[in-house]
Amino acid sequence: MGKVWSTLLTVAIAVSVTGALWVAANLAFNQVRVEWRRFVAIAYGAMGFLLGILVAGNRVTVHSQAGFLAFVWLPSLLAVVFAVVGVAINLSNSPRLKRAIGIGSGVGIGVLLGLLVREQYQPALSVGPLLGWTIGGALVVAAINNLRKRNPISGALVGGAIGAIFGGWGSAQLGSGTIVESILAMTIPAMLMGARVGLSSTPDSIGKARIDRRSRVVIFLGPALFFISIALVIPAIRTFYLSLLDARSKKFVKLDNYLETVKAKASWDSTKWTDMFTSRLFYMGIIALAVAVVVGVIAKKRTGRAVEIGNSTVAPLVVGVLLVLFAAFTSFRGTIVNNLWWVVTVVFFSTGLGLAIAVLADGAKHEKLAKSLIFMPLAISLVGASIIWRFMYVPRDATIEQTGVMNAVWVGLGRLSTGSGLPTIIGTVVIGVVLLGLVVVFGRALAKRAWARAALPGIGTALVGWFFVRYTGIIGAGVGGFQVKADGSIVPQAIGFFQEAPFNNVWLMVILIWIQAGFAMVIFSAAIKGVPTEILEAARVDGGTPSQIFWRITLPQIATTIGVVVTTLIVLVMKVFDIVKVVTNGNFGTQVLANDMYFQAFQSGNTGRGAALAIILFVSVLPVMIFNIRRMQSES
Repeated sequence: MGKVWSTLLTVAIAVSVTGALWVAANLAFNQVRVEWRRFVAIAYGAMGFLLGILVAGNRVTVHSQAGFLAFVWLPSLLAVVFAVVGVAINLSNSPRLKRAIGIGSGVGIGVLLGLLVREQYQPALSVGPLLGWTIGGALVVAAINNLRKRNPISGALVGGAIGAIFGGWGSAQLGSGTIVESILAMTIPAMLMGARVGLSSTPDSIGKARIDRRSRVVIFLGPALFFISIALVIPAIRTFYLSLLDARSKKFVKLDNYLETVKAKASWDSTKWTDMFTSRLFYMGIIALAVAVVVGVIAKKRTGRAVEIGNSTVAPLVVGVLLVLFAAFTSFRGTIVNNLWWVVTVVFFSTGLGLAIAVLADGAKHEKLAKSLIFMPLAISLVGASIIWRFMYVPRDATIEQTGVMNAVWVGLGRLSTGSGLPTIIGTVVIGVVLLGLVVVFGRALAKRAWARAALPGIGTALVGWFFVRYTGIIGAGVGGFQVKADGSIVPQAIGFFQEAPFNNVWLMVILIWIQAGFAMVIFSAAIKGVPTEILEAARVDGGTPSQIFWRITLPQIATTIGVVVTTLIVLVMKVFDIVKVVTNGNFGTQVLANDMYFQAFQSGNTGRGAALAIILFVSVLPVMIFNIRRMQSES
């Protein structure tokens, strides 16, 4: 209960302080037009106070760790000094005097702060890095200002000050320097910023009105941007900085963590890539692609196009590409390959199933009930869904009853296909009837030369036919969960769905597909219902079949929605973590980037490698997000 109250108190304080700062900022900028010097004093004083909090809050200065009063005196002193400097600069109209006051104040403040630096933080300065960072920062910001048609000298001073901070403190070894080096490290950036302040001039009435108007934008956006910076931007910058350090965040190793991640065999293993060409998946994929080529040639003679949305070439083409990709994913192994496999499989099947369900359920009886049941898995957390499916997948000793649904079905099927009783005969009859029905449908479609209608029954005939000959023992000993021993006896055998690589990855993907198909269905259902009925009615009047209307009217109308769902799923799948963590914890060849990041950073204690993996995840997701944002902006 104490933690609850402390959390509520923290939230209340944060909200109160944010509100107070928001009101104070409004009151301060109200002085721009009526009392400019008062506004300058408040603004400069606030900057000094923030600088003092930054320095003392990080325990850089002496006595800053000795209590509240010892901590707050430096921010208060700097607030007064900055306020006086700001008023003094704005009292004079002489540019030379302004620069003198600014530079002199910068030197004085730098010397004061340098004298107050604690011994364990005194930097050992190196001339090369200090000059390099200072000059580099000056050139970069000056160039940016020049491109924005602003004063490049002002930009050079600001950039030089920022560079001097990095060169004096970021690249120096702290605790090995002297008080003189501390003074130099503080004085150089302070002097450059003072020179920049000295270049400023007192605005006229129009300039004051512009400041007043623009300030409101900053004030209203400021709190949101502040919290985003605290929660996202600053942690991201710090993560990138940690990725450049070693495992204990003590030594600068540049890009070694990234190179180690990419080159590691656990991330990318191509030693058995030639196995791809001997894989059954590869052969099946080539056969499907060959069928697509034949059907495409026929379709081109009839319609002038070999491949178009909805024609008979698409199905074997998609199936062939997927099978070849699966063959590649099973041959190329590693964390990066697993992530790519997740993206291809989950995005394709979640989108395809969601779209199919949305189309089939549209206008059907009990549509709302069916959609509610399919959407229900999305209400379950990924951890909860993973535990549910782990129980479904779990294998037990084949001599006892299987508690996992999947293995119970698999072992039961094996007993049926290798048995000889009435259940086996019934199973044979049922499968034979299904196969006969598919053959009839497939034959009728071929007789009518309806190639598009023949594609799905043809695939079904091939699959059910293969299952029938295996089940009946015409080819092989049967199908399902069984094992033939050396003495010829047949015993049940369960499958380790999440232990047997590499297809254990696919069984993990099924969990996310099960959840996200409902999400895709809801979005597509709303988009389909938004298609203008006038267009659909016109298509029906022109004699369009339901299939033609869907492929040529409905699908192009919801193409934008499909793009949104696909990009959303890509972002989700790229950072998948919960499912792998709960079911396998990355074992048995199922490791993914997010789980590897957690393992490296928090279990192995390799902070640098974990931070590098986090940045790789961020960079891999970034292009998809940029594409989505630009597409939405172009539409608006």
